[in-house]
Amino acid sequence: MSFTKVSVAGIGTTGTITFTNVNVAGVITATSFSGSGANLTGVASTDNIRTNTNATFLQSVNVTGIVTAAGVNASGVITATSFSGSGANLTGVANTDNIRTNTNATFLQNINVTGVVTAASLSGNVNAGVVTATSSIVVGNSFVKATSIGIGTTTTAGRNAGVGTAVGTIAFVTDRGDGTLQIYTGLGGWIDAGSNSVFEATGGTESTVSRPGYKVHTFTSPGTLTIVSGSKTVEYLVVGGGGGGGSQHGGGGGAGALNYGTVNAITPLSVTVGAGGAGSSGGSNGGSPAASSGADTVFGSVTSPGGGRGGNYAPSNTPSQPGGPGGSGGGGGGLATQPGGTGSGDTGGTADSTSPSNGWGNDGGSGYNPVGGEVDFSGGGGGGASAVGQNATSSPGKGANGGNGLPYSITGVGVTYAGGGGAGCNGPAPSSGKQGLAGSGGGGIGGVGIGNDGYIAAGNGTANTGGGGGGAGAWGPSGPAPSLGGTGGSGVVIVAYQI
Repeated sequence: MSFTKVSVAGIGTTGTITFTNVNVAGVITATSFSGSGANLTGVASTDNIRTNTNATFLQSVNVTGIVTAAGVNASGVITATSFSGSGANLTGVANTDNIRTNTNATFLQNINVTGVVTAASLSGNVNAGVVTATSSIVVGNSFVKATSIGIGTTTTAGRNAGVGTAVGTIAFVTDRGDGTLQIYTGLGGWIDAGSNSVFEATGGTESTVSRPGYKVHTFTSPGTLTIVSGSKTVEYLVVGGGGGGGSQHGGGGGAGALNYGTVNAITPLSVTVGAGGAGSSGGSNGGSPAASSGADTVFGSVTSPGGGRGGNYAPSNTPSQPGGPGGSGGGGGGLATQPGGTGSGDTGGTADSTSPSNGWGNDGGSGYNPVGGEVDFSGGGGGGASAVGQNATSSPGKGANGGNGLPYSITGVGVTYAGGGGAGCNGPAPSSGKQGLAGSGGGGIGGVGIGNDGYIAAGNGTANTGGGGGGAGAWGPSGPAPSLGGTGGSGVVIVAYQI
Protein backbone atom coordinates (compact mmCIF):
# COMPACT_ATOMS: atom_id res chain seq x y z
CA MET A 1 0.00 0.00 0.00
CA SER A 2 1.42 3.43 -0.88
CA PHE A 3 0.17 6.70 0.50
CA THR A 4 0.68 9.97 -1.19
CA LYS A 5 -0.56 11.89 1.80
CA VAL A 6 -1.63 10.87 5.26
CA SER A 7 -3.19 13.67 7.25
CA VAL A 8 -3.32 11.79 10.57
CA ALA A 9 -0.91 9.98 12.75
CA GLY A 10 -1.26 6.44 11.43
CA ILE A 11 -3.27 3.65 9.97
CA GLY A 12 -5.10 2.74 13.10
CA THR A 13 -6.39 6.26 13.68
CA THR A 14 -10.00 7.03 14.34
CA GLY A 15 -9.89 10.31 12.45
CA THR A 16 -10.16 11.06 8.77
CA ILE A 17 -7.58 9.82 6.29
CA THR A 18 -7.44 11.72 2.99
CA PHE A 19 -5.84 10.05 -0.08
CA THR A 20 -5.21 11.33 -3.54
CA ASN A 21 -5.08 7.82 -5.07
CA VAL A 22 -5.49 4.37 -3.50
CA ASN A 23 -4.53 1.26 -5.43
CA VAL A 24 -5.60 -1.89 -3.64
CA ALA A 25 -5.06 -5.48 -4.84
CA GLY A 26 -7.50 -6.87 -2.29
CA VAL A 27 -10.83 -5.83 -0.88
CA ILE A 28 -11.67 -2.53 0.72
CA THR A 29 -14.35 -2.89 3.38
CA ALA A 30 -16.12 0.08 4.89
CA THR A 31 -19.41 0.82 6.58
CA SER A 32 -20.17 3.22 3.74
CA PHE A 33 -18.65 4.87 0.69
CA SER A 34 -19.38 8.39 -0.55
CA GLY A 35 -18.62 10.16 -3.78
CA SER A 36 -19.11 9.21 -7.43
CA GLY A 37 -19.44 5.52 -8.28
CA ALA A 38 -19.56 6.12 -12.02
CA ASN A 39 -16.27 4.22 -12.58
CA LEU A 40 -17.21 1.22 -10.49
CA THR A 41 -17.88 -2.07 -12.28
CA GLY A 42 -20.23 -4.85 -11.22
CA VAL A 43 -22.89 -2.44 -9.98
CA ALA A 44 -25.83 -0.77 -11.84
CA SER A 45 -25.52 2.83 -12.91
CA THR A 46 -28.33 5.23 -12.07
CA ASP A 47 -29.50 5.07 -15.72
CA ASN A 48 -30.34 1.37 -15.57
CA ILE A 49 -30.97 -0.39 -12.28
CA ARG A 50 -31.49 -4.15 -12.34
CA THR A 51 -31.43 -6.48 -9.37
CA ASN A 52 -32.29 -10.11 -8.69
CA THR A 53 -33.32 -9.30 -5.16
CA ASN A 54 -35.99 -7.06 -3.69
CA ALA A 55 -35.08 -3.38 -3.92
CA THR A 56 -36.28 -0.82 -1.42
CA PHE A 57 -36.39 2.84 -2.45
CA LEU A 58 -36.56 5.23 0.51
CA GLN A 59 -37.40 8.26 -1.64
CA SER A 60 -39.57 8.90 -4.69
CA VAL A 61 -38.92 7.02 -7.93
CA ASN A 62 -39.56 9.07 -11.08
CA VAL A 63 -40.04 7.04 -14.25
CA THR A 64 -40.50 8.67 -17.66
CA GLY A 65 -40.84 5.41 -19.59
CA ILE A 66 -42.74 2.19 -18.91
CA VAL A 67 -42.37 0.11 -15.74
CA THR A 68 -42.57 -3.63 -16.41
CA ALA A 69 -42.57 -5.74 -13.28
CA ALA A 70 -43.93 -9.02 -11.94
CA GLY A 71 -44.85 -7.06 -8.81
CA VAL A 72 -44.35 -3.66 -7.28
CA ASN A 73 -44.72 -3.23 -3.50
CA ALA A 74 -44.84 0.40 -2.43
CA SER A 75 -45.49 1.87 0.97
CA GLY A 76 -46.15 5.30 -0.48
CA VAL A 77 -48.07 6.50 -3.52
CA ILE A 78 -47.64 5.38 -7.12
CA THR A 79 -48.58 8.19 -9.53
CA ALA A 80 -48.95 7.76 -13.30
CA THR A 81 -50.84 9.42 -16.16
CA SER A 82 -52.52 6.07 -16.87
CA PHE A 83 -52.52 2.45 -15.76
CA SER A 84 -53.21 -0.59 -17.96
CA GLY A 85 -53.96 -4.17 -17.13
CA SER A 86 -56.25 -5.75 -14.55
CA GLY A 87 -57.25 -3.70 -11.54
CA ALA A 88 -59.18 -6.53 -9.92
CA ASN A 89 -56.89 -6.60 -6.85
CA LEU A 90 -56.92 -2.85 -6.28
CA THR A 91 -58.64 -1.60 -3.14
CA GLY A 92 -60.33 1.76 -2.65
CA VAL A 93 -61.76 1.86 -6.20
CA ALA A 94 -65.01 0.49 -7.64
CA ASN A 95 -64.87 -2.78 -9.50
CA THR A 96 -66.94 -3.42 -12.62
CA ASP A 97 -69.67 -5.12 -10.59
CA ASN A 98 -70.50 -2.00 -8.58
CA ILE A 99 -69.68 1.47 -9.91
CA ARG A 100 -70.45 4.38 -7.64
CA THR A 101 -69.27 7.96 -8.01
CA ASN A 102 -70.06 11.25 -6.34
CA THR A 103 -69.48 13.18 -9.57
CA ASN A 104 -71.09 13.02 -13.01
CA ALA A 105 -69.85 10.05 -15.05
CA THR A 106 -69.84 9.94 -18.84
CA PHE A 107 -69.90 6.55 -20.58
CA LEU A 108 -68.81 6.68 -24.19
CA GLN A 109 -70.13 3.22 -25.04
CA ASN A 110 -73.22 1.17 -24.16
CA ILE A 111 -73.82 0.12 -20.57
CA ASN A 112 -75.36 -3.33 -20.22
CA VAL A 113 -77.06 -3.91 -16.91
CA THR A 114 -78.68 -7.21 -15.96
CA GLY A 115 -79.73 -6.10 -12.50
CA VAL A 116 -81.28 -2.90 -11.17
CA VAL A 117 -80.09 0.64 -12.04
CA THR A 118 -80.58 3.06 -9.15
CA ALA A 119 -80.00 6.72 -10.00
CA ALA A 120 -81.29 10.19 -9.17
CA SER A 121 -81.57 10.82 -12.92
CA LEU A 122 -80.61 9.24 -16.25
CA SER A 123 -80.28 11.06 -19.59
CA GLY A 124 -79.77 9.82 -23.12
CA ASN A 125 -81.16 6.62 -24.64
CA VAL A 126 -82.16 4.02 -22.06
CA ASN A 127 -83.03 0.51 -23.28
CA ALA A 128 -84.29 -1.61 -20.44
CA GLY A 129 -86.74 -4.34 -19.61
CA VAL A 130 -88.27 -2.59 -16.60
CA VAL A 131 -87.65 1.03 -15.60
CA THR A 132 -88.74 2.04 -12.11
CA ALA A 133 -88.64 5.76 -11.30
CA THR A 134 -89.42 7.48 -8.01
CA SER A 135 -90.34 10.80 -9.68
CA SER A 136 -90.77 10.77 -13.48
CA ILE A 137 -89.45 9.57 -16.82
CA VAL A 138 -88.96 12.45 -19.28
CA VAL A 139 -88.37 12.21 -23.05
CA GLY A 140 -88.40 15.61 -24.79
CA ASN A 141 -91.78 17.21 -24.02
CA SER A 142 -93.27 13.88 -22.97
CA PHE A 143 -93.19 12.47 -19.45
CA VAL A 144 -94.49 9.67 -17.25
CA LYS A 145 -95.32 10.39 -13.62
CA ALA A 146 -97.04 8.40 -10.92
CA THR A 147 -100.37 10.19 -11.45
CA SER A 148 -100.20 11.52 -15.02
CA ILE A 149 -98.75 11.03 -18.50
CA GLY A 150 -97.79 13.90 -20.80
CA ILE A 151 -97.37 13.04 -24.49
CA GLY A 152 -96.24 16.47 -25.71
CA THR A 153 -97.64 18.02 -28.89
CA THR A 154 -97.09 17.81 -32.63
CA THR A 155 -98.65 18.99 -35.89
CA THR A 156 -100.29 16.98 -38.65
CA ALA A 157 -97.06 17.21 -40.66
CA GLY A 158 -95.01 16.08 -37.65
CA ARG A 159 -97.37 13.20 -37.02
CA ASN A 160 -97.23 12.08 -40.64
CA ALA A 161 -93.42 12.22 -40.59
CA GLY A 162 -93.44 9.13 -38.35
CA VAL A 163 -93.08 6.70 -41.26
CA GLY A 164 -93.68 3.16 -40.00
CA THR A 165 -95.60 4.43 -36.97
CA ALA A 166 -96.36 1.62 -34.54
CA VAL A 167 -100.00 0.66 -34.04
CA GLY A 168 -101.26 2.16 -30.80
CA THR A 169 -99.12 5.32 -31.04
CA ILE A 170 -100.82 8.32 -29.40
CA ALA A 171 -100.29 11.93 -30.52
CA PHE A 172 -101.85 15.27 -29.61
CA VAL A 173 -102.17 17.18 -32.89
CA THR A 174 -102.41 20.94 -32.39
CA ASP A 175 -103.49 22.04 -35.89
CA ARG A 176 -106.66 19.96 -36.02
CA GLY A 177 -109.44 22.16 -34.70
CA ASP A 178 -108.60 23.20 -31.14
CA GLY A 179 -106.23 20.23 -30.80
CA THR A 180 -107.08 16.54 -31.10
CA LEU A 181 -105.81 13.45 -29.28
CA GLN A 182 -105.37 10.72 -31.90
CA ILE A 183 -104.48 7.05 -31.97
CA TYR A 184 -102.79 5.23 -34.86
CA THR A 185 -104.71 2.06 -35.79
CA GLY A 186 -102.60 0.77 -38.66
CA LEU A 187 -104.73 0.12 -41.75
CA GLY A 188 -107.45 2.33 -40.30
CA GLY A 189 -105.07 5.28 -40.08
CA TRP A 190 -105.29 7.88 -37.33
CA ILE A 191 -108.55 8.15 -35.41
CA ASP A 192 -109.61 10.62 -32.78
CA ALA A 193 -109.37 9.33 -29.22
CA GLY A 194 -112.78 8.36 -27.92
CA SER A 195 -113.84 6.80 -31.20
CA ASN A 196 -115.23 3.34 -30.70
CA SER A 197 -114.11 2.14 -34.10
CA VAL A 198 -112.32 3.13 -37.28
CA PHE A 199 -114.01 6.08 -38.96
CA GLU A 200 -115.95 5.30 -42.10
CA ALA A 201 -118.26 7.58 -44.07
CA THR A 202 -120.11 7.51 -47.39
CA GLY A 203 -121.69 10.11 -49.66
CA GLY A 204 -121.06 12.10 -52.82
CA THR A 205 -118.37 11.05 -55.28
CA GLU A 206 -115.67 9.28 -53.26
CA SER A 207 -111.97 9.06 -54.04
CA THR A 208 -108.93 7.69 -52.21
CA VAL A 209 -106.62 8.40 -55.15
CA SER A 210 -106.63 12.15 -55.83
CA ARG A 211 -105.11 13.01 -52.43
CA PRO A 212 -102.78 10.26 -51.16
CA GLY A 213 -103.54 9.16 -47.62
CA TYR A 214 -106.97 10.83 -47.65
CA LYS A 215 -110.51 10.03 -48.64
CA VAL A 216 -112.30 12.81 -50.52
CA HIS A 217 -116.09 13.18 -50.89
CA THR A 218 -117.29 15.64 -53.57
CA PHE A 219 -120.94 16.73 -53.60
CA THR A 220 -122.23 18.46 -56.74
CA SER A 221 -125.87 17.83 -55.86
CA PRO A 222 -127.84 17.46 -52.62
CA GLY A 223 -126.95 14.51 -50.43
CA THR A 224 -125.68 13.40 -47.01
CA LEU A 225 -122.30 12.58 -45.55
CA THR A 226 -123.36 9.41 -43.76
CA ILE A 227 -121.22 8.29 -40.80
CA VAL A 228 -121.01 4.50 -40.91
CA SER A 229 -118.76 4.12 -37.85
CA GLY A 230 -116.58 6.13 -35.50
CA SER A 231 -116.05 9.87 -35.47
CA LYS A 232 -113.37 12.07 -36.99
CA THR A 233 -112.33 15.66 -37.57
CA VAL A 234 -112.84 16.31 -41.28
CA GLU A 235 -111.95 19.20 -43.59
CA TYR A 236 -114.69 20.87 -45.61
CA LEU A 237 -114.92 23.33 -48.51
CA VAL A 238 -118.37 24.88 -49.04
CA VAL A 239 -119.01 27.31 -51.95
CA GLY A 240 -122.33 29.03 -52.69
CA GLY A 241 -123.79 29.32 -56.19
CA GLY A 242 -122.58 32.25 -58.32
CA GLY A 243 -124.87 35.17 -59.20
CA GLY A 244 -126.24 35.69 -62.72
CA GLY A 245 -124.90 38.42 -65.02
CA GLY A 246 -126.92 41.54 -65.85
CA SER A 247 -128.30 42.54 -69.24
CA GLN A 248 -127.21 45.33 -71.64
CA HIS A 249 -123.77 46.50 -70.44
CA GLY A 250 -124.71 44.65 -67.31
CA GLY A 251 -122.69 44.02 -64.21
CA GLY A 252 -120.94 40.69 -63.64
CA GLY A 253 -122.47 38.26 -61.16
CA GLY A 254 -120.84 37.97 -57.75
CA ALA A 255 -119.22 34.69 -56.64
CA GLY A 256 -120.75 32.53 -53.94
CA ALA A 257 -119.18 32.80 -50.49
CA LEU A 258 -116.37 30.33 -49.77
CA ASN A 259 -116.09 28.57 -46.40
CA TYR A 260 -113.18 26.32 -45.44
CA GLY A 261 -112.49 24.70 -42.05
CA THR A 262 -112.85 21.52 -40.01
CA VAL A 263 -115.70 19.88 -38.11
CA ASN A 264 -115.97 16.79 -35.93
CA ALA A 265 -118.10 14.35 -37.93
CA ILE A 266 -120.09 12.24 -35.46
CA THR A 267 -123.62 12.18 -36.90
CA PRO A 268 -124.82 12.43 -40.54
CA LEU A 269 -124.27 15.84 -42.13
CA SER A 270 -126.76 16.98 -44.78
CA VAL A 271 -125.62 18.67 -47.97
CA THR A 272 -127.40 21.25 -50.13
CA VAL A 273 -125.59 22.49 -53.24
CA GLY A 274 -126.66 25.97 -54.36
CA ALA A 275 -127.57 26.51 -57.99
CA GLY A 276 -126.06 29.35 -59.98
CA GLY A 277 -128.31 32.36 -60.51
CA ALA A 278 -129.91 32.85 -63.92
CA GLY A 279 -128.57 35.69 -66.05
CA SER A 280 -130.94 38.37 -67.24
CA SER A 281 -133.06 37.01 -70.07
CA GLY A 282 -132.68 40.17 -72.15
CA GLY A 283 -135.53 41.69 -74.16
CA SER A 284 -136.35 45.02 -75.69
CA ASN A 285 -133.93 47.88 -75.32
CA GLY A 286 -133.97 48.90 -71.67
CA GLY A 287 -136.69 46.43 -70.73
CA SER A 288 -134.73 43.39 -69.60
CA PRO A 289 -135.74 41.60 -66.40
CA ALA A 290 -133.30 41.42 -63.53
CA ALA A 291 -130.81 38.57 -63.17
CA SER A 292 -131.01 36.18 -60.20
CA SER A 293 -128.62 35.80 -57.28
CA GLY A 294 -127.00 32.41 -56.63
CA ALA A 295 -128.48 29.95 -54.12
CA ASP A 296 -126.94 29.09 -50.76
CA THR A 297 -124.84 25.96 -50.29
CA VAL A 298 -125.13 24.17 -46.92
CA PHE A 299 -123.04 21.48 -45.19
CA GLY A 300 -124.36 20.61 -41.74
CA SER A 301 -124.33 23.90 -39.81
CA VAL A 302 -122.09 25.68 -42.36
CA THR A 303 -123.83 27.96 -44.88
CA SER A 304 -122.19 29.74 -47.82
CA PRO A 305 -124.56 32.36 -49.31
CA GLY A 306 -124.91 32.59 -53.08
CA GLY A 307 -123.37 35.45 -55.05
CA GLY A 308 -125.24 38.70 -55.83
CA ARG A 309 -126.78 39.27 -59.27
CA GLY A 310 -125.24 41.70 -61.77
CA GLY A 311 -127.15 44.97 -62.33
CA ASN A 312 -129.06 45.80 -65.55
CA TYR A 313 -129.21 48.87 -67.76
CA ALA A 314 -132.54 50.65 -67.90
CA PRO A 315 -133.69 53.81 -69.73
CA SER A 316 -133.94 57.16 -67.99
CA ASN A 317 -137.51 56.62 -66.90
CA THR A 318 -136.54 53.33 -65.17
CA PRO A 319 -133.46 53.54 -62.92
CA SER A 320 -130.58 51.25 -63.75
CA GLN A 321 -129.89 48.54 -61.23
CA PRO A 322 -127.07 48.36 -58.73
CA GLY A 323 -125.37 45.05 -58.17
CA GLY A 324 -127.14 42.66 -55.83
CA PRO A 325 -125.78 41.67 -52.39
CA GLY A 326 -124.54 38.14 -51.76
CA GLY A 327 -121.58 36.08 -50.62
CA SER A 328 -119.69 38.36 -53.00
CA GLY A 329 -121.61 41.32 -54.44
CA GLY A 330 -122.68 41.64 -58.07
CA GLY A 331 -121.37 44.44 -60.32
CA GLY A 332 -123.49 47.56 -60.89
CA GLY A 333 -125.31 48.24 -64.17
CA GLY A 334 -123.72 50.45 -66.81
CA LEU A 335 -125.94 53.49 -66.59
CA ALA A 336 -125.95 56.28 -64.00
CA THR A 337 -122.83 54.75 -62.47
CA GLN A 338 -124.69 52.18 -60.39
CA PRO A 339 -122.79 50.81 -57.37
CA GLY A 340 -121.78 47.23 -56.88
CA GLY A 341 -123.48 44.93 -54.39
CA THR A 342 -122.14 44.26 -50.90
CA GLY A 343 -120.39 40.97 -50.15
CA SER A 344 -121.34 39.21 -46.88
CA GLY A 345 -118.03 37.37 -46.68
CA ASP A 346 -114.82 38.72 -45.15
CA THR A 347 -111.90 40.06 -47.17
CA GLY A 348 -108.30 38.94 -46.77
CA GLY A 349 -108.51 35.27 -47.71
CA THR A 350 -105.41 33.47 -49.00
CA ALA A 351 -104.76 30.08 -50.57
CA ASP A 352 -105.94 27.16 -48.39
CA SER A 353 -106.72 29.57 -45.53
CA THR A 354 -109.33 28.77 -42.88
CA SER A 355 -112.26 31.13 -43.34
CA PRO A 356 -114.32 33.00 -40.77
CA SER A 357 -117.83 31.63 -40.16
CA ASN A 358 -119.31 33.98 -42.80
CA GLY A 359 -116.77 32.80 -45.38
CA TRP A 360 -114.61 34.72 -47.82
CA GLY A 361 -116.23 37.28 -50.14
CA ASN A 362 -115.91 40.81 -51.56
CA ASP A 363 -118.01 43.66 -52.95
CA GLY A 364 -118.89 44.11 -56.60
CA GLY A 365 -117.60 47.03 -58.69
CA SER A 366 -119.64 50.01 -59.93
CA GLY A 367 -120.81 50.61 -63.50
CA TYR A 368 -119.86 53.54 -65.73
CA ASN A 369 -122.08 56.00 -67.61
CA PRO A 370 -120.26 57.94 -70.38
CA VAL A 371 -121.29 61.54 -70.83
CA GLY A 372 -122.80 62.61 -74.17
CA GLY A 373 -122.34 59.32 -75.95
CA GLU A 374 -124.12 56.11 -76.81
CA VAL A 375 -121.19 53.74 -76.56
CA ASP A 376 -118.87 52.40 -73.89
CA PHE A 377 -121.56 52.04 -71.28
CA SER A 378 -119.88 49.48 -69.01
CA GLY A 379 -120.98 47.39 -66.07
CA GLY A 380 -118.99 46.75 -62.85
CA GLY A 381 -117.21 43.46 -62.22
CA GLY A 382 -118.63 40.88 -59.81
CA GLY A 383 -116.79 40.38 -56.51
CA GLY A 384 -114.66 37.25 -55.93
CA ALA A 385 -113.48 35.35 -52.86
CA SER A 386 -110.06 37.09 -52.79
CA ALA A 387 -110.73 40.46 -54.51
CA VAL A 388 -113.41 43.07 -55.16
CA GLY A 389 -114.90 43.46 -58.61
CA GLN A 390 -113.34 46.27 -60.62
CA ASN A 391 -115.11 49.59 -61.12
CA ALA A 392 -115.84 50.49 -64.75
CA THR A 393 -114.06 53.65 -65.97
CA SER A 394 -113.99 55.84 -69.08
CA SER A 395 -110.54 54.60 -69.94
CA PRO A 396 -110.12 52.17 -71.51
CA GLY A 397 -113.91 52.16 -71.96
CA LYS A 398 -114.60 48.45 -71.43
CA GLY A 399 -116.47 46.13 -69.15
CA ALA A 400 -114.85 45.88 -65.72
CA ASN A 401 -113.10 42.66 -64.64
CA GLY A 402 -114.46 40.29 -62.04
CA GLY A 403 -112.64 39.75 -58.73
CA ASN A 404 -110.39 36.70 -58.43
CA GLY A 405 -111.25 33.63 -56.41
CA LEU A 406 -109.10 31.51 -54.05
CA PRO A 407 -107.16 28.27 -54.70
CA TYR A 408 -107.64 25.24 -52.42
CA SER A 409 -105.98 21.83 -52.57
CA ILE A 410 -108.50 19.87 -50.49
CA THR A 411 -108.88 17.35 -53.33
CA GLY A 412 -105.12 16.92 -53.66
CA VAL A 413 -104.91 19.27 -56.65
CA GLY A 414 -105.01 23.07 -56.39
CA VAL A 415 -108.30 24.36 -57.80
CA THR A 416 -109.47 27.99 -57.73
CA TYR A 417 -113.06 28.65 -56.66
CA ALA A 418 -115.46 31.61 -56.39
CA GLY A 419 -114.31 34.06 -59.08
CA GLY A 420 -116.48 37.05 -60.00
CA GLY A 421 -118.10 37.50 -63.41
CA GLY A 422 -116.74 40.04 -65.93
CA ALA A 423 -119.00 42.94 -66.94
CA GLY A 424 -120.51 43.77 -70.33
CA CYS A 425 -119.87 46.77 -72.59
CA ASN A 426 -122.07 48.06 -75.44
CA GLY A 427 -119.44 48.42 -78.09
CA PRO A 428 -119.13 50.14 -80.46
CA ALA A 429 -118.14 46.96 -82.28
CA PRO A 430 -117.79 43.35 -81.15
CA SER A 431 -114.23 43.43 -79.88
CA SER A 432 -112.85 41.05 -77.29
CA GLY A 433 -110.84 43.97 -75.95
CA LYS A 434 -114.09 45.48 -74.66
CA GLN A 435 -115.11 42.45 -72.60
CA GLY A 436 -114.75 42.47 -68.87
CA LEU A 437 -112.45 39.57 -67.94
CA ALA A 438 -113.67 36.86 -65.62
CA GLY A 439 -112.07 36.55 -62.20
CA SER A 440 -109.99 33.39 -61.75
CA GLY A 441 -112.08 30.70 -60.15
CA GLY A 442 -114.89 29.99 -62.59
CA GLY A 443 -116.34 33.45 -63.36
CA GLY A 444 -117.95 34.07 -66.77
CA ILE A 445 -116.49 36.60 -69.20
CA GLY A 446 -118.45 39.74 -70.06
CA GLY A 447 -120.26 40.28 -73.36
CA VAL A 448 -119.86 43.10 -75.85
CA GLY A 449 -121.76 44.47 -78.87
CA ILE A 450 -124.24 47.10 -80.15
CA GLY A 451 -126.89 47.45 -82.83
CA ASN A 452 -126.12 46.11 -86.27
CA ASP A 453 -122.42 45.66 -85.44
CA GLY A 454 -123.03 42.25 -83.93
CA TYR A 455 -122.05 41.00 -80.52
CA ILE A 456 -120.05 38.57 -78.40
CA ALA A 457 -122.18 36.71 -75.87
CA ALA A 458 -121.58 36.83 -72.13
CA GLY A 459 -120.04 33.71 -70.58
CA ASN A 460 -121.52 31.46 -67.92
CA GLY A 461 -119.84 30.73 -64.61
CA THR A 462 -118.15 27.31 -64.41
CA ALA A 463 -120.21 24.60 -62.76
CA ASN A 464 -119.27 23.61 -59.19
CA THR A 465 -116.94 26.57 -58.66
CA GLY A 466 -119.47 29.20 -57.51
CA GLY A 467 -118.20 31.64 -60.19
CA GLY A 468 -120.39 34.59 -61.20
CA GLY A 469 -121.96 34.88 -64.67
CA GLY A 470 -120.73 37.50 -67.15
CA GLY A 471 -122.68 40.70 -67.83
CA ALA A 472 -124.16 41.12 -71.32
CA GLY A 473 -123.15 43.67 -73.97
CA ALA A 474 -126.22 45.40 -75.54
CA TRP A 475 -129.56 44.66 -77.13
CA GLY A 476 -129.39 44.30 -80.93
CA PRO A 477 -131.54 43.63 -83.96
CA SER A 478 -131.00 39.91 -83.70
CA GLY A 479 -133.33 39.86 -80.74
CA PRO A 480 -132.58 39.50 -77.08
CA ALA A 481 -129.55 37.25 -77.57
CA PRO A 482 -126.94 40.03 -77.31
CA SER A 483 -128.46 41.12 -74.01
CA LEU A 484 -128.50 37.75 -72.28
CA GLY A 485 -126.51 37.73 -69.05
CA GLY A 486 -124.40 34.68 -68.20
CA THR A 487 -125.64 32.09 -65.68
CA GLY A 488 -123.70 31.74 -62.44
CA GLY A 489 -121.76 28.57 -61.71
CA SER A 490 -123.26 26.10 -59.24
CA GLY A 491 -121.72 25.62 -55.82
CA VAL A 492 -119.94 22.60 -54.36
CA VAL A 493 -119.24 20.79 -51.08
CA ILE A 494 -115.99 18.84 -50.65
CA VAL A 495 -115.09 16.82 -47.55
CA ALA A 496 -111.68 15.21 -46.90
CA TYR A 497 -110.06 13.30 -44.05
CA GLN A 498 -107.01 11.15 -43.45
CA ILE A 499 -107.34 7.39 -43.74
